[in-house]
Amino acid sequence: MKRFLFVLILLMVVSEPVFGVRVKELVEIQGVRENTLSGYGLVVGLNGTGDKSGSQFTIRSLANMLRNMGINIDPNSLKVKNVAAVMVTANLPPFARSSQKLDCTVSSVGDASSLAGGTLILTPLFGPDGKVYAMAHGPMSVGGFAVGGASGTGVTKNFPTVGTVPGGAVVERSIETELGPNMTLVMNNPDFTTAHRLVTSINKRLGKEIAHAIDLSTIQVNVPDEYQGNIVNFVAVIEAVDVTPDSRAKVIVNERTGTVVMGDNVRISTVAIAHGSLSIKITELPQVSQPAPFSEGVTSIVPQTGVTVEEGGQRLVMLPKGTTIGDLVSALNAIGVSPRDLVVILQCIKRTGALYADLEVI
Repeated sequence: MKRFLFVLILLMVVSEPVFGVRVKELVEIQGVRENTLSGYGLVVGLNGTGDKSGSQFTIRSLANMLRNMGINIDPNSLKVKNVAAVMVTANLPPFARSSQKLDCTVSSVGDASSLAGGTLILTPLFGPDGKVYAMAHGPMSVGGFAVGGASGTGVTKNFPTVGTVPGGAVVERSIETELGPNMTLVMNNPDFTTAHRLVTSINKRLGKEIAHAIDLSTIQVNVPDEYQGNIVNFVAVIEAVDVTPDSRAKVIVNERTGTVVMGDNVRISTVAIAHGSLSIKITELPQVSQPAPFSEGVTSIVPQTGVTVEEGGQRLVMLPKGTTIGDLVSALNAIGVSPRDLVVILQCIKRTGALYADLEVI
């Protein structure tokens, strides 16, 4: 029988945590975020591992590039085995300034077998608004390889059709982002209790009522007059404030791997759990039937089948009201449940209304 991986992680989180988490890990400042840039380009200098002759978009792109350089050539005469069409992507950080360098990722869009050893031709990178924010070019860095023989066999390591150009994208257009006199904090994990505690901690740290919660995920912060000319220091002060977060009780179950993750604040009301097992074993033992001497019989193989049925004893575990997740795990281990059985048991407990937590199956 195939064994399933079983990983059970107990997050020892009590109803009132005694640890503090920085505001920096709990929220994002609205408007201060990365922007994704993308563009279409060509990688040249490949050692016969580029796109095949049937890749018309690569041929036309190469012909257009040569035409822009003043070289007119018939696209049908081009061979592109040393050229590959690629998509180039990069993340533009907040407050990016002109001449800043970014790392970019290059991915093949044709049937090239490898981008190793290639060079990215100057490629404009566009933002969501259709404007060019960076220009990318440079030699490729590929963390893999693909080697093949004439018979069609080969060896491939990692993904040779995806590579990077470290520092290959240069920012051409700066992004202007203004902070103040008001800022909006957006919580990564919306929660009413955490939002209330965050507002209380910020106001206590600054000594005045400057923050208030709009809803469970949005907090409005008014920048004090003494920080109006120094927003950076104000943000640094806010990010360093410690907050005790709260969260709903939740159980996460992955049926594919048998992984179960539960928090210690999960509670269970009075419930009885029975677990039984039925094992059926069928064996086939072939035997040779030999006829008597000088008879007209023939030698034949006669299968002998044995069937054994074993049923485990009845096991019933009673869990009282207020049982913690640690007690539940101990009880389930006592009756010898498997990872798959544990998933079914948790679903049944949830359906009876005895599990006071959100059960999420992924």
